[in-house]
Amino acid sequence: MIETNRPAAAPAEDEPDLLRDQFRQLLRYRRLIGAGIGVGLLGGVYLGISTADTYVATTDVVLRAPTDDPFNPSLAPDKAINIGSERQVALSSSIANEAAKKLGVTSKDFAAFRAGLQVTNPPQTMVLRFTYTASSPKEAAKRANAMTDAYLLKRQEALDVTRDKMVKGYQDQRDPVAKQLDELVRQINGMPAGPARDAAYSSKTDLQSKVNTLNSNIAKLQALDMAPGRVTSAATPPGDDDGPGIVMSLALGAAVGLALGLLAAWVRLVFDPAPRSEGDVARALRAPVLGSLPKDKSPAGPLLAAGEEDPRLAEAFRSVAFRLAYDSRFADRRRLLVVAPRGSSEIAAAVAVNLAASFAETGKDVLLIEADLRTPVLASQLPTDAGGRPRWSQMPGGSGTGAPGAHGDSEWPDGRQLVVDAGESGAFDLIPGDRVRNVARALTSPRATRLISEADSPNSTVVVLAPPVLSYADALALVDRVDGVLVVCDPRAVHRTDLVRIRELITGAGGTVLGAVVHAPLPVEKRGRGKSKGAPAAAPPAPAPRPQQPAGPRQGAAEQHIPGDGTDTVALRTVRMGNR
Repeated sequence: MIETNRPAAAPAEDEPDLLRDQFRQLLRYRRLIGAGIGVGLLGGVYLGISTADTYVATTDVVLRAPTDDPFNPSLAPDKAINIGSERQVALSSSIANEAAKKLGVTSKDFAAFRAGLQVTNPPQTMVLRFTYTASSPKEAAKRANAMTDAYLLKRQEALDVTRDKMVKGYQDQRDPVAKQLDELVRQINGMPAGPARDAAYSSKTDLQSKVNTLNSNIAKLQALDMAPGRVTSAATPPGDDDGPGIVMSLALGAAVGLALGLLAAWVRLVFDPAPRSEGDVARALRAPVLGSLPKDKSPAGPLLAAGEEDPRLAEAFRSVAFRLAYDSRFADRRRLLVVAPRGSSEIAAAVAVNLAASFAETGKDVLLIEADLRTPVLASQLPTDAGGRPRWSQMPGGSGTGAPGAHGDSEWPDGRQLVVDAGESGAFDLIPGDRVRNVARALTSPRATRLISEADSPNSTVVVLAPPVLSYADALALVDRVDGVLVVCDPRAVHRTDLVRIRELITGAGGTVLGAVVHAPLPVEKRGRGKSKGAPAAAPPAPAPRPQQPAGPRQGAAEQHIPGDGTDTVALRTVRMGNR
């Protein structure tokens, strides 16, 4: 046997779907992205204006090490020259001072004069590139060449000083030995032949060798090529300014601003507690999003969407009802609890009413129970007619009366059953809510349980509307009597932690979250945000008048009860959690 009704589980999302979902969420923060682009464009304008009158001249210098044979490849130049140290020397203040003296730059402008120079070293070369930035092309070329000449001159002087010191050091070593050699030669000339003269000749040979070695070292130093380097590319006045131009600056600014805006939107998205998409809602509830009400079509007016000029809202409710009908967890017994997270439950009431109309349109016997006993309003907002009494009202022994105006008990449910005309969708029954002294006792009473059990009848469906689940515990008292819970929420007005808490509360009470219906903010709520916090809240609607009943034995006992005997209850204070 093939199973036709399968659970409406949350669809598994692959990585591309998650990335697309996150990108769509980033696009929700259009103001942040627009602000980032605006800042980037302002930066581009500043860059284009500030670099419009700057010119750059460049000079390349190839460094050389002192050598006696420039064609000898045995000595590598990069071993004899530390290019990093030479770059620092080129940027030093001594080089800038020498160039400033040559150009006549005053001490007042010396800091700006030195700041315009940049020295770089292309990789794997012995080249120093002098780059000077000035407000005039001629001035840039002139100062670049002056800096290059000053550096080469200083390097030449440093090499000459080093060579002169070494030559002087060898001469200082040679002069005492040469003097000693001359003295020994005079002595040898006056000595007679014999062993003493032979020993003197031996000493003379040693001294002569030392003098020859020192003279050779001095000759090598004096023969060195001390050229510090050569200019391979002299600076010439540039024909164009160095700035990227106003168009390129704006393009770069827009790109950088877009990146900054996306980064800011991503940070805002990470720290945003609200679910910004249907995927976030589904992941928090671990249940699918069964439908999304069209924008600007949230039921802020009549609760019933059938018969409206724009059929999109009614079709959205029919789609949700269709998906619920094919969920095996709901299709077996057809008991549905509709709740909102917190605040106003106006949209939840509209969803419950229109789902009841959609089920009635498919030919089912639908019973809508308004279990919101704190602010009941459905009876006054729906086109209703008095109908027959439900089966649970036929109490054993005929204690219930058949007249529509009579009630078997003063507590809810009191036997009233109304028929709601849903137009072309048909009609469904409504058990209107009523304010009671003890809400928990009324919701958990055997009569309420028997009323919800109407869905056990063939071709029957029961839809229960409860107050917001995080505001009151009323919905949790009904969870074990229904087959599934439908959460109606505005993703922008609820936190992910609230949805997780709703799921934990419902599953902890033995229920199941069938899915969610998301909607846009109500126009009334949008206007209400602009009001001052001190404005008084709207007064709750007055309770519906009860028909007069004859005082029976049970009522007489209630009127003559003794305080403190355990039968009296404390009236609950009605709290307004938003506009209904």
